[in-house]
Amino acid sequence: MSSRTEVAVTPSVKEKKKKRSFPFWKSNVFLGSLIPIALVILWELSSRIGWVAPHLLPAPTTVLEEVVSMAQSGELWGHIWITLYRVLAGFLVGTSVAIVLGAATGYSKIANQLLDPMLQALRAIPSLAWVPLFILWIGIGETSKITLVAVGVFFPVYLNLTSGIQGVDRKLIEVGRMYHFSSVQLIRRIILPASFPSFLVGIRSGLSLGWMFVVAAELLGASQGLGYLMVFGQNTSAPELVVGSILLFAIFGKVTDEVLKRIQTRALRWQDNMENAS
Repeated sequence: MSSRTEVAVTPSVKEKKKKRSFPFWKSNVFLGSLIPIALVILWELSSRIGWVAPHLLPAPTTVLEEVVSMAQSGELWGHIWITLYRVLAGFLVGTSVAIVLGAATGYSKIANQLLDPMLQALRAIPSLAWVPLFILWIGIGETSKITLVAVGVFFPVYLNLTSGIQGVDRKLIEVGRMYHFSSVQLIRRIILPASFPSFLVGIRSGLSLGWMFVVAAELLGASQGLGYLMVFGQNTSAPELVVGSILLFAIFGKVTDEVLKRIQTRALRWQDNMENAS
């Protein structure tokens, strides 16, 4: 009986491996790199031919030379690490607060009625509007910058977690009550697994906004960081420094999002969706 089972199972496993193995030119890495590479080539050619003024948009090779020069001198690494620290610290703070308030407003109708209208009103405030207020309250130190990043991270995580909890199928809740689940069992065995995908989407959205908010934090009142390099490049008429800082923001934002995306894919392997089917 066991030999028959092995014969039946082995071909299916091999078939799955064959389905998942595909040439490199069909991979996400290759296809996702085509447009950026084409744009960089077009950008370089436009600069070489003279279609774009170098003092407005320097060539990619010029930008790369500036970034490599700063990295070799060691000056760049301090700006990168302080920006990463601000984003990570703000991300952890904003996510933690969003989990508490999002779970409360999603699970409790009274908490939703008390908190959600105020939080929705605060969400409409632009990021730059918070900067002078935080400087007045906290000063221009690291705390105000981390707080601003935390504000940016908070709202996407809060909204997705709240909507994820409120969107749990009511039939699942009723089934749990039929089995006499306690409130803790309902949360742990039904609500958390059902709302977890929305929470992970909110995490990724919150991190992307964290990178946007750290730019606003560093543009005003910072003496170090990638945002500070942008301002310094603007004041010293060094467009290669401005463009290089922007590209570094894009690279680090993409890398950190890719990390969360891989975590999301692994955590949601149980889902029967299009991504897992492919």
